[in-house]
Amino acid sequence: MEGKLYAGEDYKKEFDPQDYLKTYYAFDSGTVAENEILKFNLKNLFQTFSSGGVGGDILIDIGSGPTIYQLLSACEAFREIIVSDYTEQNLWELEKWLKKEPGAYDWSPAVQYVCELEGDRSRCQEKESRLRRTVTQLLKCDVTQPHPLAPAQVPPADCVLTLLALESACPDADAYRAAIRGLVSLLKPGGHLVTMAALRSKHYMVGAKKFFGLPLEKETVEKAVQEAGCQVLRCEYCPISYSQVHSTNEGICFVVARKGPRA
Repeated sequence: MEGKLYAGEDYKKEFDPQDYLKTYYAFDSGTVAENEILKFNLKNLFQTFSSGGVGGDILIDIGSGPTIYQLLSACEAFREIIVSDYTEQNLWELEKWLKKEPGAYDWSPAVQYVCELEGDRSRCQEKESRLRRTVTQLLKCDVTQPHPLAPAQVPPADCVLTLLALESACPDADAYRAAIRGLVSLLKPGGHLVTMAALRSKHYMVGAKKFFGLPLEKETVEKAVQEAGCQVLRCEYCPISYSQVHSTNEGICFVVARKGPRA
């Protein structure tokens, strides 16, 4: 795959949320690897926010992108969800779904899958309504800054969630570790950090455009979380990678950690 590699500020002009959604979240038989990774995430999120006991008042989703799948289980465990992203176009895409506007992405297959995990496939509409009520703010974020949500002021969170965001935003391992520290700073003592990373990534495709991916190892993710003052409670590794035509990663990992009293 030759051509320009987009990164950093390029996201504001070059990232197309509709192309991204069609590539990685179609949830159809044509994208088997993408479906399996989405199911892996949905199962782990369900476990984390139900039997995993992670819940509370406020969850902050950092680097939400144009997606809501990561919040389908969380909306049952938190009173309020704050979503955030680096780009205006992703926030617009989220707002379209939240307001049920024409052209909003159809998340019903993912919603149904989560409702089946919860044991009641008949409550899909109720689930969507609950999520729309629970999301209270859409904010800009930049994980390369010490205060990722600045200038917005938010109360300390019970949980910070970030999936498939940091490895796209951080140019190197030092920036990744600093970003994890910034996210942990948003948590209450005893609060939870929940993250998922694509491992050994170099780039991923959105439409015909190639975007940067930071090559992370599972051990790098765990160590960064621990160095930020968190205890790793779970680290689930999945050997499935995205389709080669879409991404260069080798496996993924899903981490749940708890912030210590002095972090």
